[in-house]
Amino acid sequence: MTYIPHTDADRAAMLAAIGVESLDDLFDAVPAEFRFPTLDLPDPLSELEVAWEVSGLARANVAANDYAIFLGAGAYHHFVPSVVDHILRRGEFFTAYTPYQPELSQGTLQAIFEYQSMMCMLTGMDAANASHYDGATSLAEAVTMVNAHFRGKRSKVILSPGVHPQYRAVVRTYHQGSGLKFVGDKGRATLPDLVDMLDKDTAMLVVQYPNFFGQIEDFSGLADAVHAAGALLCIVTDPIALGLLRPPGALGADIVVGEGQPLGIPLSFGGPYLGFFATRSEYVRKIAGRIVGETVDQDGRRAYVMTLRPREQDIRREKATSNICTNQGLMALAACVYMSVMGKSGLRRVAELCYHKAHYAAEQIDALDGYSVDMSKPFFKEFVVTCPKPVSEINHILLEHWGIIGGYDLSQDDETRKNQVLVAVTEMNSRDEIDTLVEALKEAKKPHIHLSHEHAH
Repeated sequence: MTYIPHTDADRAAMLAAIGVESLDDLFDAVPAEFRFPTLDLPDPLSELEVAWEVSGLARANVAANDYAIFLGAGAYHHFVPSVVDHILRRGEFFTAYTPYQPELSQGTLQAIFEYQSMMCMLTGMDAANASHYDGATSLAEAVTMVNAHFRGKRSKVILSPGVHPQYRAVVRTYHQGSGLKFVGDKGRATLPDLVDMLDKDTAMLVVQYPNFFGQIEDFSGLADAVHAAGALLCIVTDPIALGLLRPPGALGADIVVGEGQPLGIPLSFGGPYLGFFATRSEYVRKIAGRIVGETVDQDGRRAYVMTLRPREQDIRREKATSNICTNQGLMALAACVYMSVMGKSGLRRVAELCYHKAHYAAEQIDALDGYSVDMSKPFFKEFVVTCPKPVSEINHILLEHWGIIGGYDLSQDDETRKNQVLVAVTEMNSRDEIDTLVEALKEAKKPHIHLSHEHAH
């Protein structure tokens, strides 16, 4: 049966209402030569032929387990329990759409509520939303929230150079033309330098914990200095590190944001990922995104509702705190399932494995002739290595001859960090992989490389 949405009379009435005679008249504004362009498309394929084509493309991809991965810089190769994918693939959850009808979406709403609750526990904050697109977007929305909080009366945001460079770039792009000034991240300002920048025009100071270079900085007293200036403190963090480190809330943070990808979400060639956002209760009505709350229905039964949706579709545009219209709800569910099955002890165990394996790798690499590791500050699962030749050359050798995906070339963001690479080690890296990496780095220093070495796997 064919579904016909409108009758001829319906269409005639609508055309008359807008003052045109036919549907073709609606396209008069489009030049005729552009209405039906000639497209250089291949011949059509049958369903069987399409299946063959797609399967061939899929076989060209490689699985993460085909390589030893030492690349992090914001996206990490962590273990994902099989139950996470099992739950995501259930029909009740297999959608990222926002559940507007609570009476039909209790399971999804409860999952979001549990995610929010666990993120609050992990970060030490009072409230969390149901996520953003990624960590960089979360930080940009934190700036938006702070600007709304101060109603534009404070225009300076201090960004630590230890914050992920791509996060800082997104923040600047997001807020270009807003009148906000971003300072502190051009160069290598230290924490005391950032504190000295605080003044009555400062809206927020942003630091990262551990920072982009994997280091754990001492933030004791930082929140007091920020609050004494009347500003707010935002901490960007790695959720896995919080299995071992003090939560940002205990450090006096007002806002905590970051990338939730390590919480049960595979690398997936770059996405989709999950931006988490948590804050103190006094700022809850200025949070972008959506927040689910727990209540009781008219019969006294526990129920979940979409409590806050502060966006432009629900309220006047000029009053909206964000124009975000959806989010990766499925990714928030993945993080919820991951945190549930790992529990406190599981998260701590993962963090401990990352810490100890990273330190073993750092010690072995630092002992290599021509290589040195920056151990000036404590670090978690990433560390900076100064190499004897360009990182791009070394990474090419590692990939082509050893089956190893090397670290992040820091010269991409800072020309003064020539020949420096950011190496990440997680619980997924075995001791054999680390030892192979050390051997490969030793060989990569040589002017010639032999092609007879076996891959790390």
